[in-house]
Amino acid sequence: MRRFPLKDQVDFVVIGSGAAGGVMAKELSTAGFSVVVLEQGPYLTSEGFRHDEIGGREARGLGSLQNHTPQSFRTSVDEEPQRRGVLGYLPMVGGTSVHFTGNYWRFREIDFIEKSLFGPVAGTGIEDWPITYADLEPYYTKVDWEVGVSGGANHFDPPRSRPYPMPPMPIKSSGILFKDACEKLGLHPGPAPMAILSEPYDGRSSCIHCGFCMGNGCEVDAKSSSLVSMIPKAEATGNCEIRALCTASRIETDASGRVTRVVYFNADGVEVAQECRAAVVCANGCETPRLLLMSDSAQFPDGLANSSGVVGKYILDNGQVHVYGQFEEPMNEFKSIQVTQICWDYYDTDPRRGFWGGGGMDARFQFGPASFARNGLHPDQPRWGAEYKRLLSHYYNRTIDVNGHTTIVPVETNNLVLDRDNLDRYGRPGLIVTLKDHPDDIAVQEFFVDRCWEIVEAMNPTRMWSRPVGTRGGQVHLLGTCRMGDDPSTSVVDRYHRAHDVPNLFLCDGSSFVSSGRGQPTMTIQALAFRAADHIAEFARRGEI
Repeated sequence: MRRFPLKDQVDFVVIGSGAAGGVMAKELSTAGFSVVVLEQGPYLTSEGFRHDEIGGREARGLGSLQNHTPQSFRTSVDEEPQRRGVLGYLPMVGGTSVHFTGNYWRFREIDFIEKSLFGPVAGTGIEDWPITYADLEPYYTKVDWEVGVSGGANHFDPPRSRPYPMPPMPIKSSGILFKDACEKLGLHPGPAPMAILSEPYDGRSSCIHCGFCMGNGCEVDAKSSSLVSMIPKAEATGNCEIRALCTASRIETDASGRVTRVVYFNADGVEVAQECRAAVVCANGCETPRLLLMSDSAQFPDGLANSSGVVGKYILDNGQVHVYGQFEEPMNEFKSIQVTQICWDYYDTDPRRGFWGGGGMDARFQFGPASFARNGLHPDQPRWGAEYKRLLSHYYNRTIDVNGHTTIVPVETNNLVLDRDNLDRYGRPGLIVTLKDHPDDIAVQEFFVDRCWEIVEAMNPTRMWSRPVGTRGGQVHLLGTCRMGDDPSTSVVDRYHRAHDVPNLFLCDGSSFVSSGRGQPTMTIQALAFRAADHIAEFARRGEI
């Protein structure tokens, strides 16, 4: 891997190496530009990934709560913030793409134009995107083929220019029951698109069905994380250096308002700076606005690229509901990937329902033994003693969870602000997270509880139950906090991810989202990154950054 001296000006500093940052590093370095990637987490490899449920859960908690971003939570500005983690992610080379589940849904045409179709919603900041599905489709296809996605035709697929590069993953017991139940109800299930290899691809092994996809790195590189699909190709160009354990603290600008360098703490905890022609921030929907707000100056008193006042606002996630069923026959759901069948019959907003939004459904088993022991049994079943142990042993192999994945509307008062009273180990301010569900968020989730209930009921379980719908207390899809748009007064970046206020600053990750979509945003994050990289490279070639 090439090493760039700090005193040398590189073409690009990319901050973050996850779903978007990995794509950006690969595309810009392949185009011939010098790239330094700053990643605050470690550089792990597949040899270090283990089947360790408890260790993995502890690492994810420590990653967000202690080592990097102290967090506090409240539902309104009138509440005293409570110090606890609410935004879930684990910094490492490859980012959350290393330990995510691998569901790879495309957005559809409706996701980009819902305000035009259905009008505004009171109390929200719903807007159309400045781009359309047609603009993004070639880049969705690029994700399929360059990152590596397995899938098959679905009744509700948006238009595609190429088929999937690999067939869908083999269907599991949950998928068979889900498919049969949906068809009984007149619905249209189909194979789940997954960023997991169903057959050897691009020099990587196919899935070995170990069952440790969710929350864990893949020991055979079958999960198409940036760590294995993008970063090696970036390094192979000779134009890209990955600096792990390097934490950005601010982006500095000159008198003309242009980025000149990125200041960061290196692996030894020493504050240094890398000179650059341009910076591309791909740090996620939490860390990207945090870095901009920390980069305030006399020229940018409210934070870098924040003349609109929108940085940190309109934080989005996706709603998720659960309906569980217990069955008499063993299903071996602990094996293989989490999801093999999905249903998108209720994807679109339908004004006749009386609320805005929609979503999709799937069947899965997303427990390890430890998490099942805590949360996997029916609420009326014992939590202690011999009968508890018997039920754990029996139902661990006989339980299915049907999930609904839904929209969340953008609300200005759902936001992130700096917490200067709660500092991290480098003295950087933490975050206060304000989140409260809009009534339409609750309504769409209640609708999907009913639909998921119907599906589980059609599976003929011995018992079934659901989790109550309530106000969010945490999220893992970090979206919307630096939204894109054509109007500099209401958005942070333009349709090419260039900051309205700073011509050589680009923001590309989930923070750029204008709306939440219906769940599983990673594929859209990567499609946006491929598209942005094309434009950024062209701007650089024309001398426009």
